[in-house]
Amino acid sequence: MRLFVATIRKLVRRPATFITFGLLVGLMALIFVAVGATARQQPSASAQEAALLLVTFPGAYAFIISFILGLGGLFGVIYGAAIAGSEWTWGTLKAAVARGESRSRYQLWSFGAIALMLGIGLLGAFLVGVLVAIVGASLAGVSTAGLGDSTSLGQLPELLARGWLGIVEEGALGFAIATVARSQLAGVGVGIAVYFAEQFVTFFLPDIVKFLPFNAASAVVAVSGSGFGDSGGTQFARLDPNAALIVVALWLIGALVLTSLFTERAEISG
Repeated sequence: MRLFVATIRKLVRRPATFITFGLLVGLMALIFVAVGATARQQPSASAQEAALLLVTFPGAYAFIISFILGLGGLFGVIYGAAIAGSEWTWGTLKAAVARGESRSRYQLWSFGAIALMLGIGLLGAFLVGVLVAIVGASLAGVSTAGLGDSTSLGQLPELLARGWLGIVEEGALGFAIATVARSQLAGVGVGIAVYFAEQFVTFFLPDIVKFLPFNAASAVVAVSGSGFGDSGGTQFARLDPNAALIVVALWLIGALVLTSLFTERAEISG
């Protein structure tokens, strides 16, 4: 617990924490406000309807969470890689081992702190997303009467918890990559490459890609038959939300096991 608290104190002062959160909410605000301002100007009725869905509550809740899990997944893997890589490039892991800390315990408690920060970031980004969606709805002339829909509000805690697990899994992937690479820069670069490679391959091997970490993370909140998760656009093969939870948990555990095994065997002296 001492390591966990110490890492939290370290992370709240890290520029990476503020930059990652700021970029995510900034892009989200830009997109939702731009959509609200231009929704009525779309060239076709179907395009206009699709744009208005983004800022129409209670469905807007779905798009906010989907946005965070989609683009936020990229920021999650970058954040995990940036923090893990710095342990090697700055020598903090070596210093911890030198004073008698367990290698695996240090890494796992460090990632636990990252998971908490990702959860706080998720909640913060969601609240900002709701605010900018309201602004977008106002610009589009859409009623916000659905903002207090009891059914959708009742689903939010579970969906946010699922979203947190998805973001944590993506952060764990970046954490593991940077640990194996023993470099902050390499971890971030490979993490970004893996993210975009998975998105590209989705068009060719959707039945396989749906089991990969980013697609599985996105599927954990795709609740059929509710106001959430149905965008009405092009649909690729996706895992059932409950099956996606299992896949995400396996990726998360695998990434942490890899991190622990590599750290235990790595040469960090000198």
